[in-house]
Amino acid sequence: MANIVELKVNLHCDECIRKILKAIKKIEDIETYDVDTQLNKVIVTGNVTEEQVIRVLQKVRKAAVKWDEGNQTLFTN
Repeated sequence: MANIVELKVNLHCDECIRKILKAIKKIEDIETYDVDTQLNKVIVTGNVTEEQVIRVLQKVRKAAVKWDEGNQTLFTN
């Protein structure tokens, strides 16, 4: 069964979004991915864990935290 990984990531410019999407596409066993620029949210489904996705995003210098309805405020990178 596919996991759904939801993370909060600061998506402040098109270049950041391109880097994030490029990094996510390289993860093995993903089924779908989506970026919500209004919510600063990245959603990945597939045979992946939060830790895997966070590690990939850290490699492109993007901080990511587990999505929580309570963490709606932006954080700085």
